[in-house]
Amino acid sequence: MSKTKQVTDLIIEQGMLPLYFNPDTAISLDVLRAIYRAGIKAVEYTNRGEAALANFKQMVALRNAEMPGLLLGVGTIKNMEQANDYLLAGADFLVSPGFVPDVAAHCVGNDIFYAPGCMTPSEIISAENAGIKFIKLFPGNMLGTEFLTTIKDIFPKLLFMPTGGVDTTHENIESWFKAGVCAVGMGSKLISKKLMEAKDYATMESETKKVLVLISQIRK
Repeated sequence: MSKTKQVTDLIIEQGMLPLYFNPDTAISLDVLRAIYRAGIKAVEYTNRGEAALANFKQMVALRNAEMPGLLLGVGTIKNMEQANDYLLAGADFLVSPGFVPDVAAHCVGNDIFYAPGCMTPSEIISAENAGIKFIKLFPGNMLGTEFLTTIKDIFPKLLFMPTGGVDTTHENIESWFKAGVCAVGMGSKLISKKLMEAKDYATMESETKKVLVLISQIRK
């Protein structure tokens, strides 16, 4: 099985992709432990601060030591230099807030899963023509479910995942799956700054479990 298909299948099976960043290494590692205990097997760590790369290297080491089957990806990749840094650090997949053509070309040519952020049909067409099969709809809360419902028939071979403002409620998640997504990106609504500041890993774990169960029920 190709590496791209492995990541794609895992995200689809999971039905969600949790994403977070914290400048504190210990907190970053403890969040990873909590969501892994909840059943998460693919996670996106966002490249949003000076400490991100060093933290990610520690997360890879932790994964290799304690977390079999976990795929670690990196988000907020905006150029090829960042992509190379994280791939060398052990990233299993890459995600961007926008479509970055040279990153797409590198990933397609080397069997690396890459999900570019798109918010217009033109951007989605550019990504599709570059060989991308998995599109991150970003920002999800601005685009809304009607956007996907309207454009989905134009892109029958693409998979879509909204990120940004996706809520943990049954109503919100169900509306996205009804619109035709394969998964939802879950950021601050799931792994909030408040929970990280409080180091409330038990709540993070239980809330993540709840969302996984919710998605499973919605799909039935």
